[in-house]
Amino acid sequence: MAVLHPTPPPESVTESVTEAAEHSPAPRTVARRRPGRLLAAAVALLLFVMVANSVIRNPRFQWDVVGAYFTTPAVLDGLFLTLWLTAAVMALGFLVGTLLAVLRLSANPVLRTLSWGYIWIFRSTPLLVQLLFWFNIGALYPTLGLGIPFGPEFVTVKTVNLFGAAATALIGLTLHEAAYAAEVVRGGILSVDAGQTEAAQSLGLSRWRLLRRIVVPQAMRSIVPTAGNMLIGTLKGTSIVSILAVQDLLYSVQLVYNRTYQVIPLLLVATLWYIAVTTVLTAVQFYVERYYARGAERTLPATPLQRLRTQGATLAARLRTATAPDAPPAPRDTPAPRDTREERDTQGERR
Repeated sequence: MAVLHPTPPPESVTESVTEAAEHSPAPRTVARRRPGRLLAAAVALLLFVMVANSVIRNPRFQWDVVGAYFTTPAVLDGLFLTLWLTAAVMALGFLVGTLLAVLRLSANPVLRTLSWGYIWIFRSTPLLVQLLFWFNIGALYPTLGLGIPFGPEFVTVKTVNLFGAAATALIGLTLHEAAYAAEVVRGGILSVDAGQTEAAQSLGLSRWRLLRRIVVPQAMRSIVPTAGNMLIGTLKGTSIVSILAVQDLLYSVQLVYNRTYQVIPLLLVATLWYIAVTTVLTAVQFYVERYYARGAERTLPATPLQRLRTQGATLAARLRTATAPDAPPAPRDTPAPRDTREERDTQGERR
């Protein structure tokens, strides 16, 4: 014969669950194990140590020679010319490129065709060919004059005296850069929602003010990353002017190792300077992108220092959790007393 036990009232069950929850130990957070990451990190660290050991301890690299020539006046002069050429080419290139982008988006078919033709020509020919063409422009036009078209000339100058090596490099790089900058700016302008332009036009804003106040600030979010890559590419691309005997960073170290025959150490000097400047430009690009992301993202991307602090705090917390002895569970707040069934029924009758 089965024995039937009386069902406990719900109040007693609730009280039992509450007491059990109060006396139960606090839950402990356990970090998820990722053996694949640890293995990949160990392999990468091992390879890095092997390569670093091979490079540092190899006497054929001649690191003492690298240190001796790293800050010589000839190298620093070449570095200064490289930085000046990069800044001038980027400024003039984006100035001309912005004008070409506006003409490319113009409703005037003549201006649109001229802009397209310029971009097509300079993107279709190699940069080295363009530089050599401008360097030898004197063979095609020995003299340049200023006067009335198909009439007398008032001022005449020899092309060789007008276009030196540095001026030729600046002109060639600028014209080449402007063609690519035009497409970058045009893509940024097209990324802005058309409703923004229509709303500004309905308010009676002029086209110049529309571009300056509405379109360009929003287009910068998509222009800056590509422009940053172009800046770094231009910095390294200026080394091509060494073929014109322009004493940039690469040509300066070439002049030195042509005398000393220490090719590898001098090339390492130029390489280290390129790496250092590129690192600075990359950091500047990150902060510029972060500045223009203020209106598009709720939370700005963390800076490298903030990421390092967060990772350090997380690692320290994990180490403390792993090494600390078992501590008694933290006291919990006493839950608020729940309404019994009689009280709920009474409140329902009152309502």
